Order: sequence, then C-alpha cells, then structure tokens
Amino acid sequence: MEARSSRELQARNYLEKHRIMDLLTYLTSALLFFRPERPREYLISILERLRIARLSGVALPFFMDNSNIASMFEMLDSSNKGSISFVQYKEALKTLGLCTADEVLKDDGHGVTFEKFRNEV
Repeated sequence: MEARSSRELQARNYLEKHRIMDLLTYLTSALLFFRPERPREYLISILERLRIARLSGVALPFFMDNSNIASMFEMLDSSNKGSISFVQYKEALKTLGLCTADEVLKDDGHGVTFEKFRNEV
C-alpha cells in the first residue's frame, strides 16, 4: 500500500514541477472557448507556438484578440451590468493561465469593469 502512495506522490510532484495540469487546463479552456472544427490540429498548433516561444525566449503567445476578450466578458456579465464580480474575474484569469490559484489579487470591493478586464487580460 505504501508503494502505491509513494508512486502517487511522485506522479503528483512530477505534474506540479512541470505544470502539466496548468497546461492541460489552458488547452482545454482554449479548445472549449474557440471550438475549432479540427480540435487535434488546433491543439497541435498551440503546442507548437508554445514550443517556439520557449525556444526563442520570447514571451508566450497570447491567443485571444479584443473580440474574444469582449465575448468572454459578456458571458461572465450575463445580467449586462457592465461589471463582473471579483470572484468571476479571478476565475477567468486562472482559467486563462494568467494567474495561479494561490496568487493574491487585490479586491477593491467594486465590480470589475470591461476596461479593467480587457487591460488585465
């Protein structure tokens, strides 16, 4: 039984060290957000862009444009208030891989407007 827990711990450490779960979450989120006609080819293209960015030392490519950001904000702001909650904002950033679960963000007590959302994303 102890050997099993040791293997599980090693597997968990490996996944954390290489941020595999973050990568899979990002890939899954992008896939569900864009819903490409050819999902395998789309995922391969994302991974290839990430590999090139890593090899060349440039910032990782961001795959959303302003229309995608606006669409995401509109989905989060389903009541059309012009703002979203801080919780929604933080979850969106985590889903997009722009912050980690343990990262501390300052909540000023006000809703997050589209302008702030767009600037941060």
